[in-house]
Amino acid sequence: MVMNVPLGYLVGIAVLGVGVLFALAPPRRPRPLRDAGFFFGLVVNELPFLFAYLLIASSFLALVQGDLAHPGGWLAAALAVLVLAGLGVLVARATTTPGVVDAALEQAIGVRPRHRNRLARILLAPLPGNRAIERIGNLRYGDDPRNRLDVYRHRSRPAGGPVLVYLHGGGYYSGSKRREGRPLLHRLAGQGWVCISADYRLRPSATWPDHLVDAKKVVAWAREHAAGYGADPSQIFMAGSSAGGHLSAICALTPNAPEFQPGFESADTTIAAAIPFYGWYGGYYDDPAIMSAPMDYATADAPPFFVIHGERDSIVPVGNGREFVAGLRSVSANPVAYAELPGAQHVFDMFHSLRGEAVIDAVEAFTTWVRSQRPTPTMTR
Repeated sequence: MVMNVPLGYLVGIAVLGVGVLFALAPPRRPRPLRDAGFFFGLVVNELPFLFAYLLIASSFLALVQGDLAHPGGWLAAALAVLVLAGLGVLVARATTTPGVVDAALEQAIGVRPRHRNRLARILLAPLPGNRAIERIGNLRYGDDPRNRLDVYRHRSRPAGGPVLVYLHGGGYYSGSKRREGRPLLHRLAGQGWVCISADYRLRPSATWPDHLVDAKKVVAWAREHAAGYGADPSQIFMAGSSAGGHLSAICALTPNAPEFQPGFESADTTIAAAIPFYGWYGGYYDDPAIMSAPMDYATADAPPFFVIHGERDSIVPVGNGREFVAGLRSVSANPVAYAELPGAQHVFDMFHSLRGEAVIDAVEAFTTWVRSQRPTPTMTR
């Protein structure tokens, strides 16, 4: 008997099934397979509802067209159910994120985040965007063409909000200030913050410490100019993803270091707290000749840290984050919160997902706590 297989329907299920498989168990080697698994599985991992909608809709269409009324269609439908179950596992993993970040902050600073109900946004509008936020783009903070930054603020232009500087990832050879972290930037800007997302010089035209010098220039720019955009620049927080996480960590650990501030040595580049997302915490391309790992600069005076890493990160293994947190906790007098997110891959912060929204709730709680620790000014007679 010849099986009539609905080929287009079956191919769609197979492609989605591979994405689900990569999201459930991302390969780590060989590198080409690792990179393919990362790119293919990332979107499925963070947007399982969207792909479930597509799968259910295509299955319904196949049903009304009669494609499921024979053995080949039965096989395709069975595979669809299996893929849908895999999407359910991804959702179940993501729903554990609030408990994980709650435990991380409660252990480190005695605070539990407030998780607001944003299910409608997650289910119906997961792509980044917020009409209440305005972006002032491509402001110059240095002489290089890559020395550009974007400012995000609420259109109502409230005054006196804190500042967040965000640095993108990309292994120091790629990346853009318009890629990762936009849900975080939009959320905080919606709460009255002024958020800055910056590009910086990249390989091969730049090397270490050029990227770090640029990051500190962004902080210096914020200290000098953020008030003009409605911010209170007396406390600047810094976040970053992957290579940007590496930069944010070292910036926080090297305040006002003149060797990394050529030509602007007197600028105040202190950071109130660092929030590295899935960062790299080893040396710059593992070059032993230079001090370029965050722990090379860790002291008891390190500011508070909130380190966030995905348990399934195939680009920067989670062990790298664990080792950094253990090392920093051994020397720092300030809290080092650490959230290891079940099922999370690299670059999990691009969408309004279950996982991403819970992490942003935690970032809000962490930064609120840090701001509350500032000494209260005393009146003098």
